Amino acid sequence: MGHGNGESQSRQPSRFWSNFAVRAASGAVLASAALAAVWVFDWSTFLRRAPFLLMVAVGGALLSIEWAAMAAPQVPRRAAIVTTVVVTGVILLAYAGHYDLTFDYAAWACVFAGALLAAGVVRGAATRAIDAAYGVLYIAPACLAIMWLRETQQGRGWVMMLFATTWAADIAAFVVGSALKGPKLWPRFSPNKTWTGFFGGLAASTAVSVGIAAEVMRLSLAGAALIGFLGGLATMAGDLWESMLKRRFGVKDSGDLIPGHGGLLDRVDGMMFAVMVFALARLVVRFGWAH
Repeated sequence: MGHGNGESQSRQPSRFWSNFAVRAASGAVLASAALAAVWVFDWSTFLRRAPFLLMVAVGGALLSIEWAAMAAPQVPRRAAIVTTVVVTGVILLAYAGHYDLTFDYAAWACVFAGALLAAGVVRGAATRAIDAAYGVLYIAPACLAIMWLRETQQGRGWVMMLFATTWAADIAAFVVGSALKGPKLWPRFSPNKTWTGFFGGLAASTAVSVGIAAEVMRLSLAGAALIGFLGGLATMAGDLWESMLKRRFGVKDSGDLIPGHGGLLDRVDGMMFAVMVFALARLVVRFGWAH
């Protein structure tokens, strides 16, 4: 009996590092593709940021499909089609230049109309209409915000800082929390997250944001530190929020697309919150703060 417990304990570190290796490998592939879309293939006038558009559009479609499978399991195809069409439509609006975050309301009108349409499509099935509607409100604004962020002055730098901040928060929270353990952050909804991981993620997101700003952006380091800190908070809030949603729908992961992570929503849940913080920060900077 004692020998068995010892073997079980000895296998735990092995399982941790095995899982970490899978997460790291799949994360590296995704990060490389994202950075290529933002930076490497952004030089061509002819392409006009087409790789970035493709990345966001494909991501939005995959998120829509995953959401429909979770929120409307009785009619997943119907819900996925509506959500994907609406999300893709507002992304194309942003790409075509018809969307300005502060003055043009066409895209937001499309978002809210799409939410009502999604609710109407699933009405009558054994699915709550509000869950289908929320999928549009959850996914589309984040896609719009990141498209707008890329189109602003220093857009590449802002998107790079967004990516780096959220990745740093995720990785540091996972590594620090797994290594140091400690009190649970919110065991009811996410039993694996700890306060040590939370503070480790905040420290990493703040530091990385400052580093990116120092290298590639015209932004005060104090402003970058605040944005990184708030972006890290939003990242972990988004992660916890998705954990609550998965608990509500009775699923462990949003999908099985990404080895070691689950679905795409499991990978970008924090970024979907963080991008709204970054878009707000970009608006503030536009009016002269943090230079």
